[in-house]
Amino acid sequence: MATSRKLYARVGALVVVAGLLAVGFVLFLTSGRFSQNTAVFETYLRESVTGLDVGSPVRFRGVSIGRVTELRLVGAVYPRPAGGGDNEAAFRRVLVRFAIDPAALGTNAPSVQQAVQQGLRVKLASQGITGVMYIEADVVDPARFPAETWPWTPQFPAIPSMPSTVAQVTSAAEAILTRIEQAPIDRILQDSAALVNDFREMITTGDVAVILREASTTLVALREALTKADLAGTVAEIRGLAADTRALVDGPEIRGAVQSTSAAAQELRVAMARLPATIAQLDQTLRTVRLGVGDTQADLGPLLRDLRSTAQNLRDTTEAIRRTPSQALWGSPPPPPTNRERR
Repeated sequence: MATSRKLYARVGALVVVAGLLAVGFVLFLTSGRFSQNTAVFETYLRESVTGLDVGSPVRFRGVSIGRVTELRLVGAVYPRPAGGGDNEAAFRRVLVRFAIDPAALGTNAPSVQQAVQQGLRVKLASQGITGVMYIEADVVDPARFPAETWPWTPQFPAIPSMPSTVAQVTSAAEAILTRIEQAPIDRILQDSAALVNDFREMITTGDVAVILREASTTLVALREALTKADLAGTVAEIRGLAADTRALVDGPEIRGAVQSTSAAAQELRVAMARLPATIAQLDQTLRTVRLGVGDTQADLGPLLRDLRSTAQNLRDTTEAIRRTPSQALWGSPPPPPTNRERR
């Protein structure tokens, strides 16, 4: 009887612990969903969300700010317009709703509309190599990833999405493969074959073949010329010329010329050293000559004036004799000067 009671007690304790664990797990998965301080947003993804589940974290540049609360198709939440139209592809997207704790963003965070205008976008990201997916929010260039408009009215504030890194790489690879598929492979192969044929023809019968034959002929002629030439004698003459040149350089004539040049350079250096004194003496001599010429000019001035007066008197006398020679021969003597000093 005591054993049965112990067994019942153990089973009861196990059930209670399991219940507590279940409640804790539910609270963990729905953390933030039932909190009155969380804000719910939604976004719409074009790609597959395999690996993303309810409760997956929402991070802003790696920092956890919330959790995913709902995963559904857009067409199951928002009704399609009558007739479908061009917006049918938008209703095939995946609706992701997530709750964010505003306290994790700070008190001065901008509003959702301002953040979207500044480039706030969300994308699907993978956590390491485990394959666990989460929602990554980041601010990017709004011109590269512009905000979209939707043909429905969102129930919660919507944040535009952008392709994940894997989706971008896949799209680029698909674009490259599409261009490769659209490339004219047959024409490229035909052009390559034609190019190979042209190259083969140039080598066999074209200009390249002619150049190769001429080069071969030139090499043969050069080999024959080298074979017939007396290379040993030429090398011996060059060596003899080098020895004669070395002997001439080492000879007494060159040494004497070098010594004479050295002596002449030394004398020129001495003369250049004496040149300033010689120039000073020459300057002094020129100054003396200049002073002597000045004195001579001062002395010659009166003499030249007297000589000019004498020449003028001689000219007057000659003119008087030419006019009246008799007066000059038999005339009376000139009167005595009136200004003669009395003795």
